Amino acid sequence: MTVRTRKLTGAILLLLLVAVWSLAAMVVAQFVFAQPRPAFMWIYYPLAGLGWVLPAMPLVRWMSKPDPVR
Repeated sequence: MTVRTRKLTGAILLLLLVAVWSLAAMVVAQFVFAQPRPAFMWIYYPLAGLGWVLPAMPLVRWMSKPDPVR
């Protein structure tokens, strides 16, 4: 697969990851915060907001891999 194809595929997968991650974080928040607890919310929302970065790192690493030399 060429770099150009990997980047296109990776960009689509990253957008999909962010969309699914944000929807899942909202669903979890609705069930966990039935009774709002401000201290827990201050911890949950930053972690949920930045949590997609860890699964995205291997994908970005794969996208930026150079083409094999022929």
